[in-house]
Amino acid sequence: MEIRAIRTFTTIVKYGNFLKAAEALNYSQPTITLHIKHLEEEVGEKLLERGKSLKMTEAGRLFYERANALLREYDRLDKTLQDLEGGIAGLIRIGVSEPTASLELPAIIADFIEKFPKVEISLHVADANTLSTMLYQDEIDFAICGAPEVSMENVFKPLYYDDIVLLVPESHPLSAKKIAEVEDLEEETILFTPHNCPIRIKIEQTIVEKIGTNYKKLEISSSMAHKHYVQAGLGVSLFTRTAHSFPFPGTKVLDVNGIEAAPVIGLLKRTNNLTGKASTHLLALIEETFSKKHTLQENY
Repeated sequence: MEIRAIRTFTTIVKYGNFLKAAEALNYSQPTITLHIKHLEEEVGEKLLERGKSLKMTEAGRLFYERANALLREYDRLDKTLQDLEGGIAGLIRIGVSEPTASLELPAIIADFIEKFPKVEISLHVADANTLSTMLYQDEIDFAICGAPEVSMENVFKPLYYDDIVLLVPESHPLSAKKIAEVEDLEEETILFTPHNCPIRIKIEQTIVEKIGTNYKKLEISSSMAHKHYVQAGLGVSLFTRTAHSFPFPGTKVLDVNGIEAAPVIGLLKRTNNLTGKASTHLLALIEETFSKKHTLQENY
């Protein structure tokens, strides 16, 4: 069964007739007809009903669904082979968690695309546990995220350790301080990431040890949305320095004593990870960039 015949069939379905499909594929109409004839002979079923309008048979509908999945996998394989041959083309599927996805990865990708303009990038933004599952199921090639709770036979390599800071509205009394204490959070509304987030769990354990439950909670699943809610005066946010590393109008970042959490950001890869040349180039750039950043933070 030829890939070109399968692609011909899906193109006919897409455009609704043989003529438009022939134009789209740059084939003659007799070639298109021959492809479908051979395909139906191999399948052993009629796939298309010809008439005033073109319709798929029941076998055709089933074949179309499977054919699309097959063509996507074939295209991915084709891109991978190009990558292996030249190291300049291909598709790299990256998983990444916030705030890395919004604040740090764009500059790295821009640098990489400038050097390798023919490489296609697919980004999937999710939490570490979701990315670990996606990697295990071969939906992404590698991930940049925190350490997942379940490894799923993946390997995690730390890139750097972040620390926790406090983001407050500029109008908040705490904004007059340079360094806040955990005790300052008593009776405050604290913005948290979801209850199953490892960072949130560790931070909240510390808060309860220091001030009990004398605080209010506002849970927001998107860590990057915290600054907007702080700006609106809805609470204060305890999250990573990276997440609050860019000035945001109407807010102020404070160091905070007493929070010992040090969230790790790293590379998550499969145990037997076979990467093409393009992926190898990108991974090297990611490690170099984060290594420099970590060194600069230590020196600072």
